[in-house]
Amino acid sequence: MGRLQGRVAIVTGAGQGVGYGVARALASEGAKVVCANRSAEKGEAVVAGIRQDFGAAGAEALYRQTDVSQRASVLALVEETVSAFGGVDILVNNATPTGGTSRFESMTDAAMNDYMSVNYYASFWAMQAVFPHMKAKGFGRIITMASLNGVNAHRYTVMYNGSKEAARSLTRTAAVEWGRYGITCNVLCPFAATPSWQGFEKFDPEGARAIVEGNPIHYAGDPEKDIGPVVVFLSSEESRFVTGNTIHADGGGHINGVAWKMELPE
Repeated sequence: MGRLQGRVAIVTGAGQGVGYGVARALASEGAKVVCANRSAEKGEAVVAGIRQDFGAAGAEALYRQTDVSQRASVLALVEETVSAFGGVDILVNNATPTGGTSRFESMTDAAMNDYMSVNYYASFWAMQAVFPHMKAKGFGRIITMASLNGVNAHRYTVMYNGSKEAARSLTRTAAVEWGRYGITCNVLCPFAATPSWQGFEKFDPEGARAIVEGNPIHYAGDPEKDIGPVVVFLSSEESRFVTGNTIHADGGGHINGVAWKMELPE
């Protein structure tokens, strides 16, 4: 405990997967964590686990039901965090839609808007909302989850790729503008054993096996043990000179890209 003692963190999409692991990792280092999630059942379960496992060491956690596709819900999340803990030091933009494939020429505006609202606008709204609090304190850490899908432009996921890359550019732009206020902004591209990954393993075992075998470390990371510590570092005082970066916590999968290539009928 201690690297983030007294810091206040918001983690969106904290109910499962990477967000779940990140919330627990931040709490284990002393942060007060607000777990934002649309599902109350999952969000409350994360908070209960944090209190049970880290409460004796002083960890604090709250659940706030949030629909990040709605601006008012995102703004309320930040306001409630400030009301509960007096400020906000760390923002982890993690919530993301899962599933969905389409050929580029078949993509609809409605589907693209769904992804943009969660992957791009949610980060935009949250970053604007936390900025005055971070600026006033002279300290802020913003971590946005992106994806190798966007960086390497994987096929048939244009809505996911485009929205994730938009959020990556957004975060790098904030790094340029807000560094003078002690606010660092970084992008993290994880590869982890999340529920969506586990679903893909069942849907396409051969494709999942090809992805893992093409990864130098040969496994999907643990959200808490492999991804969480990277976010802890990026949230800490030690990372004060690290900003505007795209960091791959993916076991080296980004080095040569993904060997498996999806196919869809024309």
